[in-house]
Amino acid sequence: MALQRYEWADSLLVERLLEMSELLEICEQIVSKAADNEQIEAVAIYSRETEARAYEGEIESLTAAESHGVGIRVVKDGRQGFAHAGTFTSEDLVETLSEARDNLKFATPDEFCGITDSDGMKPAVLDVYNDELGKVPTEEKVAMALELERCTREKDSRIIGVESADYSDSISESAVVTNTGIYASSKETGCSLTTYSLAEENGETQTGFGYSIGRRLEDLNIEKAAVDAVDRATRMLGAIKPPSGRFTVVLDPWVSAQFLGIVGGTLNAESVQKGRSLFAGRQGEEVAHPSINLVDDPTNPESFTATSTDGEGLATRRNVLIENGRLNQFVHNSYTARKDGISSTGSAIRGYSSTPGVGVQALAVTPGELSPEDLISQVSDGVLVQGVSGLHSGVNPVSGDFSTGAEGLRIRNGQLAEPVREFTIASTIQKMLSDVNGIGNDLQWLPMRAAGVTLVIGELTVSGA
Repeated sequence: MALQRYEWADSLLVERLLEMSELLEICEQIVSKAADNEQIEAVAIYSRETEARAYEGEIESLTAAESHGVGIRVVKDGRQGFAHAGTFTSEDLVETLSEARDNLKFATPDEFCGITDSDGMKPAVLDVYNDELGKVPTEEKVAMALELERCTREKDSRIIGVESADYSDSISESAVVTNTGIYASSKETGCSLTTYSLAEENGETQTGFGYSIGRRLEDLNIEKAAVDAVDRATRMLGAIKPPSGRFTVVLDPWVSAQFLGIVGGTLNAESVQKGRSLFAGRQGEEVAHPSINLVDDPTNPESFTATSTDGEGLATRRNVLIENGRLNQFVHNSYTARKDGISSTGSAIRGYSSTPGVGVQALAVTPGELSPEDLISQVSDGVLVQGVSGLHSGVNPVSGDFSTGAEGLRIRNGQLAEPVREFTIASTIQKMLSDVNGIGNDLQWLPMRAAGVTLVIGELTVSGA
């Protein structure tokens, strides 16, 4: 089929994508134009997102956005040229390929530059796409946002308002084809409910959030999202600053997921090779408590970010990064793997408008056997941290130093006590990982690249009153 077949308007192609994916066909036609001694990679992506926000019993905003485009990489004689376009018309595809070739002329030669070859691994078959989600009427999505707000308001008399109550969903398809043997595609769906509540008592106001995520509309739980938002807001009423000192700190799953996401960001080979990781040069060393097993597994369908292929079209796979506390490996795309003389770990990440980067995709600590309640019962004097602020800006990825604002509940003699806020916790990522002395059985997959689980840290510096 010739490129000219795609001369119809972009909107017509978008309408057809959910019925029959033509992304692979588009990529094939681009790659078929490869000249002698030229490697070509074509990536085509389509996504559709819907978001409805309720406020004071009405829909404050309703957004339906579509995005689609193609990215083309051309590699020849160790040089790489890249260009992208946000349309699928034949003229733009031809022009984008020409632009990529022009850009190649100005590139600096790099001996490790190249389009990846197929490694023979077959992509996992994942149940991460729900065709029915794209057929749900907008009115039904709007109704869920309105019901979420109503339910949140009515849960507790101290709730004086709902900052926002949102329904959102996404449908995405991608394809990667190269003339080096890659022919891959994947598609995923996801939807979520999120609400932020306002609680007031004795002139004091606190906020709390709740959420529910899934791949199908029936996975969403309005009651759960509302209850979580109300509980998080009301339990912080009357909060005070804790005393300063060194305490046992328990991280709830929402907070531990954010910390693990930062750890995952330092375990990609690109950061390591550039000297921007606290783990550079430490492969094979003990970097965490022996109870810690940290795994990146985008083939786990329970992960909200699960996918069968990576940004270069290679099959994703389970990568054990830290095993029994010892640094086992980093994640690689094909470029970083060539530099280290090994194979890609199927960890390339990208959009159509960028060349492949590298990173974790579905990171999780292997859960323990004790419940959060059992872990807390063993803490005589500590703090349960249930929220942090400014974490990403407060972490040095090279030294590992961090300091972040926090809020939560005091722990006394194994029992949860008064709420505390306006304090900071500080240490280093290295020490925090080494001081883990309890892992909960409550692994939770969240709308981010890392899962959360209750973690008990033996000692962190708390700066409060």
